[in-house]
Amino acid sequence: MGTTLAVARREFRSFFNSPVAYIVLGGFLLTAGWLYFSTLFVAGQASLRGFFGVAPVLFVVFAPAVTMRLIAEERKSGTLELLLTLPLNDWQVVTGKFLAALGMVGVGLLLTLPYPLSVAALTAPGASFDWGPVVMGYVGLVLLASSFLAIGLWASALSRNQIVGFIIGLVLCFAFYFVDKFAVVLPQTLSEVLQYLSVDYHFDNIARGVLDSRDVLFYVTLTVVGLALTTRTLSNVRQ
Repeated sequence: MGTTLAVARREFRSFFNSPVAYIVLGGFLLTAGWLYFSTLFVAGQASLRGFFGVAPVLFVVFAPAVTMRLIAEERKSGTLELLLTLPLNDWQVVTGKFLAALGMVGVGLLLTLPYPLSVAALTAPGASFDWGPVVMGYVGLVLLASSFLAIGLWASALSRNQIVGFIIGLVLCFAFYFVDKFAVVLPQTLSEVLQYLSVDYHFDNIARGVLDSRDVLFYVTLTVVGLALTTRTLSNVRQ
């Protein structure tokens, strides 16, 4: 575990030693803030539904942008081969990089905390702000981001070019987000399968304030599968 955390710390520091972290976080916060506050004042309701409505879509782009360089750039520069010669197994390398990316997402989410605080301040006098759906919404975003980061990490491992890794990750995340939108024109059985494969469907359930074990299991499974595929790809690179 200590070795995995050492890899995570190394990768997390490297984010902020380059413009990547500031560009990605700045773009995420500006876009989320603009979309959220524009809908907040148009609707005239003290609610975070607008933010939780747009945030998953932003993560379709945000997550691959965070992960695109983690393996692809190291493969291109040759430092990945050096890393793999150290007394580390592939799973430790992948998990460390994943935790660093999740830390980046955590920073981004922490910087959005003024949103619920401002909404709570706008609540009508005498009315109480319901923090339950807000907390569950953030839990849902962490789970959703974890699955997208695992997918993006695998996409980064498939190429030496980080732009190609970003595009592959974007397409895969896009597919898992929008897959249920095609369910309405399909037979019921197939429609239910596609609905279950949608990260947006499971996020909507959590954002309502109910943490169902089936939704958590879906995100955990998708994350583990993504990390396992990344590990397998790294093993092939090592050989």
